Amino acid sequence: MRKILMRADDLGYSEAVNYGILKSVQDGLIGSVGLMSSMEAAAHGVKLLQPEKIALGLHFNISIGQPAADPALIPSLVQANGEFKPSSEYRKAKEDFVVLEEIIIEAEAQLARFIELTGQKPAYLDGHAVPSPTLFHGLEIVGKRHGLKYSPLPQKIEDQVTIGQTQVLMHTGSSPEKDGKTCLEELLATPALPGVVDLLVYHPGYLDEYILQHSSLNIRRTAECAMLCRPETRELLAANDVELVTYLDL
Repeated sequence: MRKILMRADDLGYSEAVNYGILKSVQDGLIGSVGLMSSMEAAAHGVKLLQPEKIALGLHFNISIGQPAADPALIPSLVQANGEFKPSSEYRKAKEDFVVLEEIIIEAEAQLARFIELTGQKPAYLDGHAVPSPTLFHGLEIVGKRHGLKYSPLPQKIEDQVTIGQTQVLMHTGSSPEKDGKTCLEELLATPALPGVVDLLVYHPGYLDEYILQHSSLNIRRTAECAMLCRPETRELLAANDVELVTYLDL
């Protein structure tokens, strides 16, 4: 039996995204959800998903909105207006300009905000949208400090990572070139690796003014939400002898 973990990122990005994630949990296949605790819509997302039995993680964010920490303490991460630098600045930079101590300060603040909103520690910890080795190092430090499962981003998509006591292989849930169903079918066409959990990362959501103004990932969110909720997607997993797991199982 193949084990697959289906994760939804970006709870709290906007209220419309929150509703799409709720749909993908209640009527779809999502069992693990990443909360952006520093975002204004985070409390709304927590309230929506509170009754659901999911693994709720901290999706650490340094590329959109206001930080959880005092901006004066994390100057490498923020613009002059006190908001985070956009992800485009990280992608176009020739060197990693992130300061490790500042990542730790902000990660601790977002973790504290997560606990304040949910009343519990996150089931896992991962990073949002920024390819910074320093960010990943800081999250690993904070994860170990608090006994959290850190879900790292592999250097190459075919690399396995260790989460908890489990070997995990990360895959793209969908991309501009391939829709979610195609990505899932291609994964299921490959042999399952013994003892390895396949991780599929999705960004289901609906659209509102905030997400349209602040994220280039928009229409694809609605397509992923629809794919995750179609009965034929669940039937495809059953036909391939797939067991869905969450971070709580790792």
